Amino acid sequence: MTLSEARKKANKKWDTENKARKNYINKRSIARNFVLKDGSAEDVDEILQLIMARKNKTKS
Repeated sequence: MTLSEARKKANKKWDTENKARKNYINKRSIARNFVLKDGSAEDVDEILQLIMARKNKTKS
């Protein structure tokens, strides 16, 4: 499906005005896909440890 020129312009405007949000969404998607599709058991264990450490840090 191709996008209309108006939709392309609107997407570009949103991307420009919301760079931080776009980067956050992109990084979150990459992390989820890695865990779900590509990560080995060791990778998932390591990521889980990092998540727990981050969670404990944010509670403090």
